[in-house]
Amino acid sequence: MSDKIQVSGGGVGLGGLLFVAFLVMKLCGVISWSWWWVCAPLWIPLAIFLAAIVIFVVIAGIVLAVKAAFS
Repeated sequence: MSDKIQVSGGGVGLGGLLFVAFLVMKLCGVISWSWWWVCAPLWIPLAIFLAAIVIFVVIAGIVLAVKAAFS
């Protein structure tokens, strides 16, 4: 029998904590932000990731076009 302890990471990150805090403040009437901004901790990291992928693809396309033009 194995005596190894299995630990799994994870849990709520900073974005999740911010979302819960903003949600509670919105529902209690402390802030009057739009729901877009209350949910921003959830969608902004995804938007940054997608923007980075788009920038990478555009730069890779430019590099390939320049290599094709000079070869």
